[in-house]
Amino acid sequence: MKAELTNKFFEKYEQQPTAHYFTPGRVNLIGEHIDYNGGLVMPCAVTLGTWLIIAPNNDNVIRFTSLNFEETAEIELKPSYTKTGPEWFNYPLGVFNEILKKHTIPTGLDLLFFGNIPVGSGLSSSASIEVIMAYALNDYFKFGYEKIELPLLAQKVENEFIGVNCGIMDQFAVAFGETDKAIVLNCDTLKYKIVDCNLGDYSLAIINTNKPRKLAESKYNERVSECQTALAQLNQEIKLNNLCELTAEKFALHSHLITDETVLKRATHVIKENDRVNLASKGIK
Repeated sequence: MKAELTNKFFEKYEQQPTAHYFTPGRVNLIGEHIDYNGGLVMPCAVTLGTWLIIAPNNDNVIRFTSLNFEETAEIELKPSYTKTGPEWFNYPLGVFNEILKKHTIPTGLDLLFFGNIPVGSGLSSSASIEVIMAYALNDYFKFGYEKIELPLLAQKVENEFIGVNCGIMDQFAVAFGETDKAIVLNCDTLKYKIVDCNLGDYSLAIINTNKPRKLAESKYNERVSECQTALAQLNQEIKLNNLCELTAEKFALHSHLITDETVLKRATHVIKENDRVNLASKGIK
């Protein structure tokens, strides 16, 4: 793959790349709609992912090219950027925007992306692009970010630049995933442990439904808002920072505060799902 991408890079930019990077996608084994409610999730990395190869240029521009998309962009290197539509390059551009708040990027860059994660498949292709861009800029220019800071930076891009109110799970999973391992992550504290994920005679099947999943255009933000409503209503009697601070027993004592049936269903799922992750993390070997 490295040699093939190097040849593609030379075809497009007429120079040799100076660095190569790879970041995986992820699946979540259990813990759905938990990460933005401060609970436990258990994702693992997959072998599908995103490659990025780069080289500097003397033109003071950032050139974005992907082997997966027709859209390209050549953008002048500036102190800040804003999202300019739905095109894929807004994801890495958002990373530039965030890093430029604290650092100066000293040269233009030619960038070539390639991914074999099906777009919109729920395997975190956007998080993979964001994290690989953050990792590459940090590594290439020695900005000094700690590893834990990179998924947090990528999440901020997703929240503020792209406009999806996601939690930390996707970005954390692609940054910290390991071969044949799963991650048990507390999305509130960011405490985590790496656990063996030995499936033995079983295989993890990822099934393509051909139904694209686009968080920025889906009801994802609506789900986040509903959970925030539940939290606010529960806080009339108890003090919580996140829904997942509640046990099922304590939730039952206060669930009468949630007046909307749909909001109650959302909160009930979150509380019970968090308990299921606890049980799953103890059972996996």
